[in-house]
Amino acid sequence: MKKISVLAILTVVTVTLFSFKPLIGKLTTTKTHIKFFSSTPAEDIEAHNYKSIGTLDTQNGEVVFSVPMQSFEFEKALMQKHFNSDKFLDTKTFPKAKFVGSITNLSEINFEKNGTYQAHVKGELTLHGKTNPLQEKISIQVIESLLKTTGKFTIKLADYGIAFEKGKPSTNISKTVDITIDAEFQK
Repeated sequence: MKKISVLAILTVVTVTLFSFKPLIGKLTTTKTHIKFFSSTPAEDIEAHNYKSIGTLDTQNGEVVFSVPMQSFEFEKALMQKHFNSDKFLDTKTFPKAKFVGSITNLSEINFEKNGTYQAHVKGELTLHGKTNPLQEKISIQVIESLLKTTGKFTIKLADYGIAFEKGKPSTNISKTVDITIDAEFQK
């Protein structure tokens, strides 16, 4: 009986040690969820995108996300049509949004130890052909050989040259948009 217990413990320890892959180097993700939300007196507008890709380099802190703009899905087909139209986001001319930046407090994050860390990310967001600086805090959660990131920020549409000029009254379009990003990175 003791031999079986010792063997079971050794098996569990061995499996645990070899299943945890340190998250060192360049990690990639295709498991993303980007939510776009704005609120107006007329109605709330929300869209979801699960087609983005990204990389995070745990050694130098570089973060890159590429977002295919036509992959945002809305509850109402008309909202999606307006979003993609040349009068608003013009996703045929500007098919992708991109964020390129880095974690500025990299030394405070231990990618080899399970836990939740606050990361300060600074970089540039390119949307609708315009690039602006962006600086936000994100949460990084290390769970064995998986890294989960969560962040939320607000952008002003005018900063990116986005305006709905014809059609609905301007009160139906919010001047700011909340963007939430969830991503799972692996080696």
